[in-house]
Amino acid sequence: MNISEWRTYLVTAASRSAGRATPEVVAAALDGGLDVVQLRDKAVTDRERYETGLRIRELTAEAGVPLLVNDRIDLAAAVDADGVHLGQTDLPVAVARERLGEDAVVGVSASTVEQAEAAEAAGADYLGVGAVYGTDSKDVSGDRDGIGVERIAAVADAVDVPVFGIGGIDASNAAPVVEAGAAGVAALSAITAAEDPAAATAALREAVTE
Repeated sequence: MNISEWRTYLVTAASRSAGRATPEVVAAALDGGLDVVQLRDKAVTDRERYETGLRIRELTAEAGVPLLVNDRIDLAAAVDADGVHLGQTDLPVAVARERLGEDAVVGVSASTVEQAEAAEAAGADYLGVGAVYGTDSKDVSGDRDGIGVERIAAVADAVDVPVFGIGGIDASNAAPVVEAGAAGVAALSAITAAEDPAAATAALREAVTE
């Protein structure tokens, strides 16, 4: 698995999916060329999140796309995900490695150069950096006013692991994030809330790759 080749990264959010089930949104996004899925969906019960994770695992396995789980190392193991994405207050990277195995993908959220360097030193495989642009989403960590593409550039220059911008990103503003040094971009509302998630994913991918 070459993480540096990921371009489009979906963070799921059932509350922003226009009444559609998360697996439906994921299936459409996969059709649009999605590279990786992170199961988040915090506003549901553990059982619902588990059952959703199992359905998404089937979809991603068929598509050959990695599935990560936000925060929950136990849930990642339960649905046979490829790894986990950890926030600054979650369990350490080393614990995720111990529970999920050395081959698991472990990403970490960061909003500063210092946090990014610490995560890389702890063994993170990649970094989710943001919020790049202003966002009202409670599902995106970081400065709600946006840290800007300059911070993306600073983080990308400071670490050797792939960096993915997140927060307020869509097809109209993704290019500057990649130009600043990000390997790709993570999106939440830009895909989940879109009338056509497949088309939104394809547009985002085109913006990133071009």
